[in-house]
Amino acid sequence: MALPDSVTVLEKNGTTYYLVGTAHVSERSVEEVRALIDEVEPDIVCVELDSGRHDALTKDSAFRDLDVFKVIKEGKTLYLLAHLALGAYQRRMGAALGVKPGSEMLAAIDAAKAKGSKVELVDRDINLTLRRTWKSLGVWKRATLLTSLVFPAKADDDDEPEEITAETVEKLKETKALSEMLDELSRALPEVKRPLIDERDAYMISKIEEAGVGAKKVVAVVGAAHVPGMKARFGTTIDRDELTRPPKPSLVWTAIKYLIPALILGLLTWAAFRFDTSKLGHMAMAWIIPTSGLAALFTIGSAGRPLTVLTAIVMAPICALTAPILHCAFFTGVVETWLRKPTVKDCERLSSDVETLRGFWRNPVTHILIVATASSVGTSIGRWIGVAWVATLW
Repeated sequence: MALPDSVTVLEKNGTTYYLVGTAHVSERSVEEVRALIDEVEPDIVCVELDSGRHDALTKDSAFRDLDVFKVIKEGKTLYLLAHLALGAYQRRMGAALGVKPGSEMLAAIDAAKAKGSKVELVDRDINLTLRRTWKSLGVWKRATLLTSLVFPAKADDDDEPEEITAETVEKLKETKALSEMLDELSRALPEVKRPLIDERDAYMISKIEEAGVGAKKVVAVVGAAHVPGMKARFGTTIDRDELTRPPKPSLVWTAIKYLIPALILGLLTWAAFRFDTSKLGHMAMAWIIPTSGLAALFTIGSAGRPLTVLTAIVMAPICALTAPILHCAFFTGVVETWLRKPTVKDCERLSSDVETLRGFWRNPVTHILIVATASSVGTSIGRWIGVAWVATLW
């Protein structure tokens, strides 16, 4: 059979692997996946999904059971915001083309079931990928990346926006276009390319090879950007344990987070033992004013409720001292959740609301996440100002 250019054929130990490079918002990719599975009749169909993304695609309401308290308690507010923003970006592209993002994955699953083929989810857990990506970025790049995802840059008035068409999407699947795109990503954000592309290339090809042991034919449906890296790693030894290990905080950053509270408490204790109440009071205010003030300012800026602002004011100085243990986002997030009381309907609407800036802001779930994150950012900035201010009073 004549295979389309999007299919790469690999052989190992009597097993034939068909890697299908797709675009996640391409109708042609959907058709190619269906046709290939129908023709090949594989023993196994592997798809670029983890269990979380699989549920999001296959369940009518993936966010129905979202536990906002749990997200805040586990410190996953930023990860969920990034995940929602990425998903919204794909859906906006899909809406322009009339194709639901991930349709080719659903088509692969449906075609596999129709042929009696086993379905394997071979992608790494999305939360782990986001955590490893976040860990690889510096503070400034974290801020700019998250801002660009939630608030896409507007084109200049003189610039004509490039229309998204089916032809545009298909061109991105071509080898030359992919190579240029990945080279550009490597130059602009090498820290992002490693966990988002390179590590997942290695993880997925390892999972696909493992799934194919003892089978004759395997079809693997993955994003076209992953095919070159997966092909290059095919047949090599890959340590998946290393790729699934949660990122560890750097020793330097961990030391700094513990040294700052120790320094502030030491200076306050020094002033207290010298019975220098004037200096003690000045130091205390030098710590409280920037931490409480900026936490309140950021919470107000994110339209937090008055009681949430008060919580930020009270808890910020304490959380700034105990950052490795207590985080201001937890307290403001819990209070804001209690005040806004997101409903099941709010959670069900989440995936559609985040497609627009207005919806992102107005949905109680995302607004809670924004408020919690904002208060934490304000507290963090205030901590550094407070350290510098207290140090000048020593």
